[in-house]
Parts: sequence; structure tokens; C-alpha cells
Amino acid sequence: MSDTLRQELYDKRVASLSSLDPDDPRANEIPPVLHRYHTLMPLDEDPPRERPFKVFGYPTWVYRATSSTDGQQYCVRRLGGFRLQNEFALGATESWRAVAHPSIVPLREIFLSKEFGDGNSLYFVYDYFPLSETLESKYLGSGPGAVGYVPEPVLWSVVCQLVLALRVVHGAGLAMRVVHPSKIIVTSRNRVRINGAGIFDVIDFNPTKSVAQHQHEDLLALGRLIVTLACRSPMAVQNLVKSVDYLGQHYSQDLKALVVYLLTKPTVHYPSVEEIVTRIAPRIATEAENLLSYADSLSEDLSKEVENGRIVRLLSKLGFINERPEYALEPRWSETGDRYLLKLFRSHVFHQEYSDGQAVVDLGYVIECLNKLDVGVDEKIPLISRDEQSMLVVSYKDLKRCLELSFHELLSKKPYASQQSS
Repeated sequence: MSDTLRQELYDKRVASLSSLDPDDPRANEIPPVLHRYHTLMPLDEDPPRERPFKVFGYPTWVYRATSSTDGQQYCVRRLGGFRLQNEFALGATESWRAVAHPSIVPLREIFLSKEFGDGNSLYFVYDYFPLSETLESKYLGSGPGAVGYVPEPVLWSVVCQLVLALRVVHGAGLAMRVVHPSKIIVTSRNRVRINGAGIFDVIDFNPTKSVAQHQHEDLLALGRLIVTLACRSPMAVQNLVKSVDYLGQHYSQDLKALVVYLLTKPTVHYPSVEEIVTRIAPRIATEAENLLSYADSLSEDLSKEVENGRIVRLLSKLGFINERPEYALEPRWSETGDRYLLKLFRSHVFHQEYSDGQAVVDLGYVIECLNKLDVGVDEKIPLISRDEQSMLVVSYKDLKRCLELSFHELLSKKPYASQQSS
């Protein structure tokens, strides 16, 4: 596995295990349990009062939480001060459960709760992606992690992923309504997902409004998003003529033509996402080729790591058996029979020394021996007792049989207490 990928996975694991500092003032405000979720961890950097309610119109908080149902971590978005006007609005969950796309963060649950003690708050539960950041913070921010000029291949990659996501959403008779830099997250290298699905379906529930109009607004929002990212300014949409000219000077004419098409007022009918797919088909093909190449590289990395699970299981079995002080009233259970051979094998692998007394620390040799044991090859090795008074020559095949029989005995043999009670 490449060092870059290993570090990325490690950092995500660390982020998923992080906890809130007890001295953090927010710790006293967070309830221990919220609905079926616990261990809430704030993911917002700024207090909600310092963030304008620019998208949903309500103060929002985002938490990482662990489900008591399946033990998985989820992202919980809280909207404060919401008053439910129509109970049918909460049915949006069912509609969005039928929408599955890799560029859309799945909506899992919607519920109301008073656990924060501020009246009813509305909660939306989504899948959690550690260390994800929004397009807004990555490309429009001014912090140390912000990126300057957005390369055109990256911009096309984002556009292709979003268009294909909208294609699925619109095909299901729904509208995304959150195509905004602050609601699209980057979860890994050039990998984006639309977050916040279903929120407007609840807070702006209006069954009489045309879905086609909302879908057209999705395409308008996509055009504005491209302009915003290309110009690196959320204010670029205020002067589209100047912004489109800038885009044409620094990017291809294909991208400029797409923006003009998305933002031009329709004269006959609303443009459809299928028409957009047709217009950018060559770019989608390029994106597919890049994804296939990346998938191949990940598969190659995975093949290098595939032995790890087998070796961990093997070491775990040896750990259960070696040096076990007593089992089923046999004080020397781990020192007799097949278990004695396994004890000598452990010393053979881990406790060898050079002629000058220095310990042999050779991970390559350890992996080689454990792989041979796991497979059970016919190769024979000498196993010498610690007092060097006896030596046994056995094959890895025999050692594997000893390991399986001993471990099976641990699983199947009744402990003494159970025998007494029976």
C-alpha cells in the first residue's frame, strides 16, 4: 500500500475515534443519548451564531454519533427552532431511501427531539465520512488547507459526478435542492458527494409545487457552482457576464458553453439533466477511465494487504494457546502434546538470537514462517527446546494440524464448572 493511502486511511481512523475534550464548553450542552444515538461529537468548527443561515434558514449543528442499533457511526445534522407544520413531511425518508448513488450521501433517518432542551429540533441522519470537507472550505476558503486555482480536470471531475447524481435523483421524481458549495463534501481525492438530501423536502414541504421547477433550479445551481469554483468567489454569480468572460479566458470553451447553457433562461422548456449528460458525454467517458485506473491502483494496493487478516487470525489462535496457565483442570495443558510443539514453534519464529546474543528481529522471516504455517506446506524445520536438550523435526503441515486441533479443543471442550453443573 502506498504511504499516501496508508496515511489517509490512518488519519480517517484517528478522526473516527476522536472524542470531545471534557473541558470543552460544548461538552455540558450535549446530551449523553439522542434518540437511538450516543457519544455525540461536534463536527462544526464555528458556533452556529457565527455562521449565516445561508442555505436552510435555521441554525444548524453537525455531530458524529454512534448508533445503539448497529454500532455504526453516522453524521447527525440538527436544525434548531423548527416547527413541523405537516407530519407527512417526515415521510421524505422513504422517498430518499430508494435513491442510491455513490455521489449522494444516503439519508438514513429523520426525527424530532427535545434532548438539547431548546424546544423541538429537527434531526437528519446521514452516513459519516471522516475528515471530509466541503467544496466551500477546500476551494473558497482562505485557511491553510484551502486550494488556489482549481485545475480544469478537477472541475470536470466534480461536474461529472454531480451531473450523474442529479440524473438519478431527477429520474426518481425528486430534486436535490442543495447543490451548494457548503453542502457538497470532498471525501477523498477528487471524490465528491452531495450532502443534505431531503432537508428541503421537510422544511419547505409544499406538495403543490412543481418538481420540474425544483429540478430546473438544481441545474441553475450547478451552473452557479461551476462559476463560483472557477472564479474562486461566491460573489462571482452576482456579475455573470464578467465571470463567464473570466471562465472563457482561463478554461476551455466546452466548460464555458456548459455554464452558458445551464444559466440561460429557457424559452421553450426546462433543460433536462439527460440533455446535460449528452452534452458532456466525452468528459464523463474520461472520468470513467480515470476512475477505472484508480480502481486498478486500489486493487493492487489491496492485493498487497490481503494476507494481513489471515496472519492476524493465525497469531490470535497461537495467542489463545501459548502459555495458557490452566484449562479444564489441566495446569500444564499448554505445555503438553500438540501445544508443546506450538510453544517451540513460537520460540523458533520470535525468540532466535545471533551468535553474539543479539535478538533476531526480522519481520520478513516472521511473515514467511506464518504464511507457511497458514498454508501447511510439507517443509520441515527443527524445533529446539529452550534448554537445548531436545530437538524435534516437524513439518509446517504437522504444525498446522496441531494448531487446528488445539484451537478446536478450546472451542469444544467444556470447562470444569460446566461439567460440575451438568
